[in-house]
Amino acid sequence: MRLPAVIAICVLALAGFFSAPAAAEEVDVELVLAADGSGSIDDDELALQRRGYADAIVSREVLDAIASGVHGRIAIAYVEWGGPGSQHVIVDWMVVSDIGSARAFADALVTRPRAARGYNSISAAIDFSVHLIETNAHEGLKKVIDVSGDGPNIGGRPVQAARDDAVAKGITINGLVIVRPGGMVRRVAGEPLDVHYERDVIGGPGAFVMTAGETASFPEVVRRKMALEIAALGSDRAADALQ
Repeated sequence: MRLPAVIAICVLALAGFFSAPAAAEEVDVELVLAADGSGSIDDDELALQRRGYADAIVSREVLDAIASGVHGRIAIAYVEWGGPGSQHVIVDWMVVSDIGSARAFADALVTRPRAARGYNSISAAIDFSVHLIETNAHEGLKKVIDVSGDGPNIGGRPVQAARDDAVAKGITINGLVIVRPGGMVRRVAGEPLDVHYERDVIGGPGAFVMTAGETASFPEVVRRKMALEIAALGSDRAADALQ
């Protein structure tokens, strides 16, 4: 075989070696925090939400839940959403396994600028979050989208269709209903917002809805919710989080 041909074969072999996709990193949970950044959320409320999630990820309750997993680490991303064409990654996928990596995520979360606009397309937020899970570099034992908001689905496709498509792909969707200042609970067709979330938004194994701002503070509920989402199903930590 001539030397140029040998060189060409070696180059092609090396190119194939270096371009081979890396194996996905195994984690206990792939978790998308999909937070309402729509026009109904003012700057102070947005800051409260971000600080609540930032404080939760560095809390002992959540760090213990992470440590209790098979791998002892999770992959987490934070998204803010508004109208059908406004979904934005505020903090891209990070692996959290200890206080140092948790603080890195928290610091990034509270310093990024606001981006979302428009009103309440929960369905688009779910579709966007599903895409993030399907295209990341991680492989979780659980895949969870945590949707928080203070209003119903308004724009985009029917939220039930987005929910059903996500669940069919093995993704669980949980909900966090935010009660407006003054204790005002948004209603959908005369029903409280948490009923809309329970019927139309959440789905998948162990899916649940929590409410923040009425009888429990947002930071408190977020800590409990994240610990429950991260902890192994049926574990003592999961049971404690629901108390």
